[in-house]
Amino acid sequence: MRGRLTFTAGCVLVAAVLLVAAVSLVWLPYDPSDTTGGRLAPPGGEHLLGTDKLGRDLLTQLMVGARIALTVGIGSVLVGGLIGVTAGLLAGFATRWLDDVLSAALDIVIAFPTLLLAMLVVAAREASLGSAVLAIGLAMSGVVARLTRVLVKQVLTQDYITASRTSGTSWPRVVAEHVLPNIAPTLLVNLALQLGLAVLAEAALSYLGLGPPPPNASWGRLLQEAQATVLTAPTGAIAPGVLLVVLVVGVNLVADGLRDLADPTRRRSR
Repeated sequence: MRGRLTFTAGCVLVAAVLLVAAVSLVWLPYDPSDTTGGRLAPPGGEHLLGTDKLGRDLLTQLMVGARIALTVGIGSVLVGGLIGVTAGLLAGFATRWLDDVLSAALDIVIAFPTLLLAMLVVAAREASLGSAVLAIGLAMSGVVARLTRVLVKQVLTQDYITASRTSGTSWPRVVAEHVLPNIAPTLLVNLALQLGLAVLAEAALSYLGLGPPPPNASWGRLLQEAQATVLTAPTGAIAPGVLLVVLVVGVNLVADGLRDLADPTRRRSR
């Protein structure tokens, strides 16, 4: 019961942000680059949440920011998941020496700071939405690969794998029919957690000026721009911070709920 409640609560929070992002695709209160609202106007009829220091409608910026956060988060998980699962499968089936080499490479990737990796990617490509997705995806791929490797090696020790191979089943078919289905629930929970981390990483990159450049209204960049006026216009800092917390908490609740639903033993122990 607790797992279902946790999962439902998380889905509600994530769905709320998804709805805001979806609406921003078809409707926005103002053009994101419109600066005619007056600097730091308080919340009111024309601007429900007020304006920022450049005169842009804050609600519009937040709606676009929801789209950016989800785009980078989901894109990073796809990139990191694809690279990580592929590398983990290779390591799981590799010979001893190749497994040692891949494990060492994964340790280096995991130890490499996300922000430093992002700086290198930005230096090679320039600051953009694609660079943020690539940098965060590469950073999380090591964690996904390490988990995949451990799960694959556990599955390969099971009797049904031996029976399947004895019956003449090829390794690609063993992977498709036995390995991937058995590791998928644990990987799904981990990728859900990685989504929350990716959203935070995107906000941090944008705060430092390494994320999507203007006119992309990232929540991290909104926080950076509002820090100088937080006492005179607190809404500019509070609103993106609240939305960031809502999305990350929602994603973590979904991951926690999925973990409970996928593990009956864990549910009974609570």
